[in-house]
Amino acid sequence: MTLGLASGAVLAAGGLWLKDSEPAWHEGALSGGAADVIRAWGRAQLEGSLPSDLAQREQSLDGLVGRMETAIAAFPLHTQAELGQLLTLLVSAPGRMGLAGLKTPWNQATVEELHTMFTGMQRSRISLKQQAYLGLHDLIGAAYFSEAHTWTVLGYPGPQAL
Repeated sequence: MTLGLASGAVLAAGGLWLKDSEPAWHEGALSGGAADVIRAWGRAQLEGSLPSDLAQREQSLDGLVGRMETAIAAFPLHTQAELGQLLTLLVSAPGRMGLAGLKTPWNQATVEELHTMFTGMQRSRISLKQQAYLGLHDLIGAAYFSEAHTWTVLGYPGPQAL
C-alpha cells in the first residue's frame, strides 16, 4: 500500500511539474515526442519482427504509431488521460531518466540501451515502473500485430474462411 501511495505521489508531483508541457496525447493524436517514445520502444521490443529493409522498417514504425493512436482513441477518456500522463512524463528528460532509467533521448537510443531499460523497469521494486513497462509492452505488441501484414513473422496464416 505504501508503495502504491508513493507511486501516486510521484505521478502527481510529475504532473504538477509537467503541467505546462506539451501533452503527449491531445485531440486524438500523439505529440512528436510521444511518437518518438512509441517508435523507440517498438524498435527494441519488435526487434526481429520488423522488416530488415530500413525504409520498410520506418514505414512499419509509422504504422505502429498510427495504430497506437487508433487504439488509444478507443479507450475510455480516463484511460486516455492516464496513458497521456505517462507518455508526457516519458517524453520529458527527467521522466525518461527517472521512470525509464534511459539517459539517451528516445530517438537516439540504441536497441541495446532500450533492452537495458526494459530489464530495469521489469525488475524494479517500484510498481509504477513495472506497470508502465507492462502496459506499454502489451499495447505496442497488440498495436503492431493487429495489422495483417505482420502475421507472417508469427507464422499465423490469418483467420480461416468459414
